[in-house]
Amino acid sequence: MQLTAESKKQIFKKFGGAETNTGSTEAQVAMFTERINHISDHLKGQRKDKSAELSLIKLVGKRRSLLNYLAHQDIFKYRALIKELGLRK
Repeated sequence: MQLTAESKKQIFKKFGGAETNTGSTEAQVAMFTERINHISDHLKGQRKDKSAELSLIKLVGKRRSLLNYLAHQDIFKYRALIKELGLRK
């Protein structure tokens, strides 16, 4: 199941401050995390889906680069986001 428009708006409102603030780093990381979780669940049942595996690897790399950017800009926001999303580190 893909992310619906309502679920995207909720994520952007929670992490970006407003539904229309789709460009904030925190909102983008949260959206990538939701997509990563969705693809990971899919791959548990469909182990041979190589295109999904490739997209998962790309998403993890994009999220990592955004998290690195956020860590350099504001370490307190980075730590709060990592804690709220339940990511390691």
